[in-house]
Amino acid sequence: MLDEDLAEIYSVETKVLNQSIRRNKERFSEGFMFQLSVAEFSNLRSQFVTSSSGGRRYMPFAFTEHGTVMLASILKSKRAIQMSIEEVKAFVRLRHVLASQKDMEKQLAEVRSFILKQANQTDREFKKVWKAIEDLSNHPEDKPTTPIGFRID
Repeated sequence: MLDEDLAEIYSVETKVLNQSIRRNKERFSEGFMFQLSVAEFSNLRSQFVTSSSGGRRYMPFAFTEHGTVMLASILKSKRAIQMSIEEVKAFVRLRHVLASQKDMEKQLAEVRSFILKQANQTDREFKKVWKAIEDLSNHPEDKPTTPIGFRID
């Protein structure tokens, strides 16, 4: 997200947001934010078809999700504080979801094991039935017969 979009979300002016960033540079590592180049910014403006009159003195900052969280923690507006609290709550909820998912994985493994055991048992029983059907379907002429009665040699 761009700095001006985040400034609107956090209810601060863009220049206040950028001042806070400059005062807390050590909090924003390379993976948290970067400044757009002139070419990137002009490409972005051409995509949004914005006016070239007026404008900015500096190229805007773009933030990753980690940067937006960090930004909410350093800004002093009520909205930024509220957003920061909501982000912490979201992480706590996520931790609970992940913990419950581990329980679910264990249960699914148990169900899978049970189904495989049942399938193997069913396969064995089916093979017995199939063998019995094959034995019944063999014609008597296929079996060698021995004559009935006494033989005199």
